[in-house]
Amino acid sequence: MKPDFKKMNGLIPAIVQDAQTKQVLMLAYVNEEAYQKMLETKETYFYSRSRNELWHKGETSGHIQYIQGMYLDCDYDTLLIYVNQVGVACHTGAYSCFFNEILPYRFQNIFHDLYDLIEDRKVHPVEKSYTNYLLEQGIDKICKKVGEEASETIIAAKNDNKEELIGEISDLFYHVFVLMSHQGITVEDIESKLKERHQITGNKKEFHQRGEY
Repeated sequence: MKPDFKKMNGLIPAIVQDAQTKQVLMLAYVNEEAYQKMLETKETYFYSRSRNELWHKGETSGHIQYIQGMYLDCDYDTLLIYVNQVGVACHTGAYSCFFNEILPYRFQNIFHDLYDLIEDRKVHPVEKSYTNYLLEQGIDKICKKVGEEASETIIAAKNDNKEELIGEISDLFYHVFVLMSHQGITVEDIESKLKERHQITGNKKEFHQRGEY
């Protein structure tokens, strides 16, 4: 099974996605030589239509894409490539090339859903709601619970019990989200800070060496 390069006059589009987040990073074009290089090296190669030459993503910038999976569409004329992205995908310094918003979209996930539920409890209290109880008790009670859950997470880790640890981490996340909501901090605030820190160097190895985490 291989792309039908003859059908597409030698070039096919390739959609590149982050293997972890599924965020679309970029779109480029691949010829047969680039395709073979990707199979051999497990790194992305494309064909530049403006320069009329093969190019290895990250060869000069260091922002290499390590291939985690590759798929063909039903017509064998479009590639979908899942990658672990080192640094950023876009030449502008943005993580993804797709940052010019036309119609806003927020990917729904459990973290956003949980935070939204806590926010809704603030506006629409529910009788006997634990979330409402914590919010009514205030910052001291919430901080105490965050501390307790952090301690229980450590104990579960020391007990080497995976299921117990998953449960305690989940409890810790919930209580941290209650704290965030109480203090007016959103999930987007945390995401923005993480992206800001990540893009300080544009290189994950340098990023960690700088002590940001």
